[in-house]
Amino acid sequence: MSIEQGNNLIKVSNVNKLFPSKQALKNVSFEINQGAPVALVGPNGAGKTTLFSILCGYIQQTSGEVSIMGHKPGSAATFGNLAALPQDAQLDPRFSIAHQLKFYGQLQGFNRKKSEYEAERTLDLVGLKEVLNEKPGALSHGMRKRVTIAQALIGEPKIVMLDEATAGLDPLHAREIRELVASLSGNTTFILSSHDLSELERLCQQVLYLENGVLKEHQTLANEVDLSYITLRMANVIPDFEQVLKSISQISDVKNTQDKEYLISVTPNENTLPIDIQILQLCHDKNWQYRQMINGKTLENQLFS
Repeated sequence: MSIEQGNNLIKVSNVNKLFPSKQALKNVSFEINQGAPVALVGPNGAGKTTLFSILCGYIQQTSGEVSIMGHKPGSAATFGNLAALPQDAQLDPRFSIAHQLKFYGQLQGFNRKKSEYEAERTLDLVGLKEVLNEKPGALSHGMRKRVTIAQALIGEPKIVMLDEATAGLDPLHAREIRELVASLSGNTTFILSSHDLSELERLCQQVLYLENGVLKEHQTLANEVDLSYITLRMANVIPDFEQVLKSISQISDVKNTQDKEYLISVTPNENTLPIDIQILQLCHDKNWQYRQMINGKTLENQLFS
């Protein structure tokens, strides 16, 4: 059974999921095309795990339609083309890493030689080729996490769903995983669930935001920034900061979105200096130290402000 060709990988139409105690998903609809990673965000209990489970074919929706590369979730046609890594994925402490990864390769129908190759290839991708013959107990938490990511990459699936892929990793290894996702995105479409919005902002173009089972936002992050906003992060708290910024005529509003971070609303004017230059000049004149200036809104501000 062949996979349908084309850019459309996932189509979800009016999906509802009812459990005895609650409705986990309510008329959820979206499409995911082949390409850049997609972010799935929302508070705990929003329905993200339920949606993941439906896409993987672990559970069925109560109503609505779901198509994975033109086929039903969990069907034979999607086997080996969609991989998922739950946040709490564990390795069996009794067996070596090589044994476990080869086993997963064999489950996909690979012969012994191909399974051995895939075990070595995927471990090399996550920077852990040297632990091939180790048992999980000999590895740190972060290393075990990276091995489970290697498991999800066996067979070069077209879709990889990662739940909190960098949780528990130190900053260096978290960066390596981000770089890995970015490097593989030409052939594999990643769906990433994470509470780290800054991480998702670096990687993703499309954002699915779930809240109480409802898809509140289904947007694509613009390739061109929204020049009507500037996000400014300061090094220190400055008295009357908002009022002083409003002395610049192009600035219509200043909102303190979180500690030492400000969302600045701008009215563009081609007849004056660019607004970012005016803000930098003001910082220089006032001897203010800033940490970061971003043209447009951060992902967090796009979703919550």
